[in-house]
Amino acid sequence: MHPTTWYSKLAKSAARFCGRPRIFVAALGIILLWAVSGPLFSFSNTWQLIINTVTTTVTFLMVFLIQNTQNRDTEAIQIKLDELIRATRGAHNALLDLEELDENNLQEFLLRYERLATVARDELARGQQDTGTPEP
Repeated sequence: MHPTTWYSKLAKSAARFCGRPRIFVAALGIILLWAVSGPLFSFSNTWQLIINTVTTTVTFLMVFLIQNTQNRDTEAIQIKLDELIRATRGAHNALLDLEELDENNLQEFLLRYERLATVARDELARGQQDTGTPEP
Protein backbone atom coordinates (compact mmCIF):
# COMPACT_ATOMS: atom_id res chain seq x y z
CA MET A 1 0.00 0.00 0.00
CA HIS A 2 1.27 3.45 -0.92
CA PRO A 3 2.29 5.55 2.15
CA THR A 4 -0.07 8.42 1.37
CA THR A 5 -2.97 6.02 0.93
CA TRP A 6 -2.67 4.46 4.39
CA TYR A 7 -2.07 7.87 5.95
CA SER A 8 -5.08 9.37 4.20
CA LYS A 9 -7.25 6.50 5.36
CA LEU A 10 -5.92 6.81 8.92
CA ALA A 11 -6.40 10.59 8.96
CA LYS A 12 -9.93 10.33 7.58
CA SER A 13 -10.92 7.65 10.09
CA ALA A 14 -9.32 9.48 13.01
CA ALA A 15 -10.98 12.76 12.05
CA ARG A 16 -14.40 11.10 11.87
CA PHE A 17 -13.82 9.30 15.16
CA CYS A 18 -12.46 12.31 17.05
CA GLY A 19 -15.19 14.60 15.74
CA ARG A 20 -17.96 12.69 17.50
CA PRO A 21 -19.65 14.26 20.52
CA ARG A 22 -18.97 11.22 22.71
CA ILE A 23 -15.22 11.57 22.14
CA PHE A 24 -15.42 15.20 23.26
CA VAL A 25 -17.34 14.10 26.36
CA ALA A 26 -14.75 11.37 27.01
CA ALA A 27 -11.89 13.90 26.75
CA LEU A 28 -13.74 16.28 29.05
CA GLY A 29 -14.25 13.39 31.48
CA ILE A 30 -10.54 12.58 31.46
CA ILE A 31 -9.69 16.20 32.24
CA LEU A 32 -12.25 16.33 35.04
CA LEU A 33 -10.94 13.05 36.45
CA TRP A 34 -7.42 14.45 36.35
CA ALA A 35 -8.53 17.67 38.07
CA VAL A 36 -10.44 15.82 40.78
CA SER A 37 -7.46 13.54 41.40
CA GLY A 38 -5.23 16.54 42.15
CA PRO A 39 -5.74 16.47 45.94
CA LEU A 40 -5.18 12.70 45.99
CA PHE A 41 -1.72 13.23 44.48
CA SER A 42 -1.06 16.47 46.40
CA PHE A 43 -0.99 18.39 43.12
CA SER A 44 2.49 16.97 42.54
CA ASN A 45 4.76 17.75 39.63
CA THR A 46 4.15 14.24 38.26
CA TRP A 47 0.40 14.81 38.43
CA GLN A 48 0.83 18.03 36.38
CA LEU A 49 3.33 16.42 34.01
CA ILE A 50 0.87 13.67 33.09
CA ILE A 51 -1.81 16.03 31.78
CA ASN A 52 0.73 18.32 30.12
CA THR A 53 2.39 15.42 28.29
CA VAL A 54 -0.87 13.79 27.22
CA THR A 55 -2.50 16.99 25.98
CA THR A 56 0.63 18.16 24.18
CA THR A 57 1.06 14.81 22.44
CA VAL A 58 -2.59 14.59 21.41
CA THR A 59 -2.56 18.18 20.16
CA PHE A 60 0.64 17.62 18.18
CA LEU A 61 -0.78 14.56 16.43
CA MET A 62 -4.20 16.11 15.85
CA VAL A 63 -2.65 19.08 14.04
CA PHE A 64 -1.42 16.73 11.30
CA LEU A 65 -4.70 14.86 11.07
CA ILE A 66 -6.71 18.07 10.89
CA GLN A 67 -4.40 19.56 8.26
CA ASN A 68 -4.65 16.43 6.13
CA THR A 69 -8.44 16.47 6.36
CA GLN A 70 -8.57 20.19 5.59
CA ASN A 71 -6.26 19.81 2.58
CA ARG A 72 -8.34 16.97 1.17
CA ASP A 73 -11.62 18.86 1.69
CA THR A 74 -10.22 22.03 0.13
CA GLU A 75 -8.94 20.14 -2.91
CA ALA A 76 -12.31 18.42 -3.37
CA ILE A 77 -14.16 21.75 -3.16
CA GLN A 78 -11.76 23.32 -5.66
CA ILE A 79 -12.31 20.47 -8.12
CA LYS A 80 -16.08 20.82 -7.77
CA LEU A 81 -15.90 24.58 -8.28
CA ASP A 82 -13.63 24.12 -11.29
CA GLU A 83 -16.15 21.69 -12.79
CA LEU A 84 -19.01 24.15 -12.24
CA ILE A 85 -17.03 26.88 -13.99
CA ARG A 86 -16.05 24.54 -16.82
CA ALA A 87 -19.61 23.34 -17.36
CA THR A 88 -21.32 26.75 -17.14
CA ARG A 89 -21.98 28.44 -20.47
CA GLY A 90 -20.46 31.92 -20.49
CA ALA A 91 -18.24 31.28 -17.46
CA HIS A 92 -14.60 32.25 -17.75
CA ASN A 93 -12.41 29.17 -17.93
CA ALA A 94 -9.48 31.40 -16.92
CA LEU A 95 -10.94 31.18 -13.40
CA LEU A 96 -10.15 27.47 -13.25
CA ASP A 97 -7.38 26.63 -10.81
CA LEU A 98 -7.07 30.19 -9.44
CA GLU A 99 -5.60 28.87 -6.20
CA GLU A 100 -2.41 28.05 -8.12
CA LEU A 101 -1.81 31.64 -9.31
CA ASP A 102 0.77 33.91 -7.76
CA GLU A 103 -0.41 36.74 -5.51
CA ASN A 104 -0.22 39.46 -8.19
CA ASN A 105 -2.31 37.56 -10.74
CA LEU A 106 -4.83 36.60 -8.09
CA GLN A 107 -5.08 40.25 -7.01
CA GLU A 108 -5.85 41.27 -10.61
CA PHE A 109 -8.78 38.84 -10.75
CA LEU A 110 -10.00 40.04 -7.37
CA LEU A 111 -9.98 43.69 -8.43
CA ARG A 112 -11.82 42.83 -11.64
CA TYR A 113 -14.61 41.08 -9.71
CA GLU A 114 -14.78 43.82 -7.10
CA ARG A 115 -15.40 46.31 -9.94
CA LEU A 116 -18.13 44.06 -11.36
CA ALA A 117 -19.77 43.86 -7.92
CA THR A 118 -19.67 47.65 -7.52
CA VAL A 119 -21.36 48.13 -10.90
CA ALA A 120 -24.01 45.53 -10.03
CA ARG A 121 -24.76 47.22 -6.68
CA ASP A 122 -25.06 50.59 -8.39
CA GLU A 123 -27.51 49.12 -10.90
CA LEU A 124 -29.55 47.60 -8.06
CA ALA A 125 -29.69 51.00 -6.37
CA ARG A 126 -31.12 52.44 -9.62
CA GLY A 127 -33.79 49.71 -9.67
CA GLN A 128 -32.14 47.54 -12.32
CA GLN A 129 -31.41 43.82 -12.08
CA ASP A 130 -27.99 42.53 -11.12
CA THR A 131 -28.29 39.26 -13.02
CA GLY A 132 -26.83 38.33 -16.35
CA THR A 133 -23.43 38.86 -17.85
CA PRO A 134 -22.12 42.37 -17.24
CA GLU A 135 -19.38 42.13 -19.85
CA PRO A 136 -20.08 43.39 -23.40
